[in-house]
Amino acid sequence: MKLSNEDICAHMADGKIAFEPPPTEDQIGAMSVDLQLGNAFRVFLPGKASHVDLAPPGGLKGEDIEALMGHVDVADGEPFYLHPGEFALGITVQRVRIWEGLAGRLDGRSSLARLGLMVHATAHTIDPGWDGRITLEFFNCGPLPLALRPGMRICAISFEALMTPSTKPYALSPTSKYKEQLAPLPSRISTEGAAE
Repeated sequence: MKLSNEDICAHMADGKIAFEPPPTEDQIGAMSVDLQLGNAFRVFLPGKASHVDLAPPGGLKGEDIEALMGHVDVADGEPFYLHPGEFALGITVQRVRIWEGLAGRLDGRSSLARLGLMVHATAHTIDPGWDGRITLEFFNCGPLPLALRPGMRICAISFEALMTPSTKPYALSPTSKYKEQLAPLPSRISTEGAAE
């Protein structure tokens, strides 16, 4: 069952949902909270590899995946340009913490989607027990370049109550690949099956 704005505010008051920095009143909608775009991006570097092998035994190692992506930091007020057909990782301004009895769902904004911006390729579920900033998986499926600016409202998070709290919260799992992330992290698929 989805939480309403009243439920979200009650859970923020009792510490079951936390945002740093906290949202303003106009960021809280009927059943979601708008999140803002941070300053850090990751982009694939051209010419670094002929392909990415997604499965062992030939799959890339973690350091190889890291080397495929460059860092781009954008100053406040400056644009990050996402050209048609391009993919990039971004990050939210807000750090989000979710109690083990809730799951989050990330959604793009309809007004931005109508211009061709996708904000998550597939990863829209925020696990119970999450603690960190949220990496955004941008893709421009429109015909024109899009200028993304740090601080803009980029997506919204809503929450669903679980029937019982999870006994495997994300933040406590030894195999959680992205816990406490504060910057956009590239894929850590090479660590699957190994504790971090």
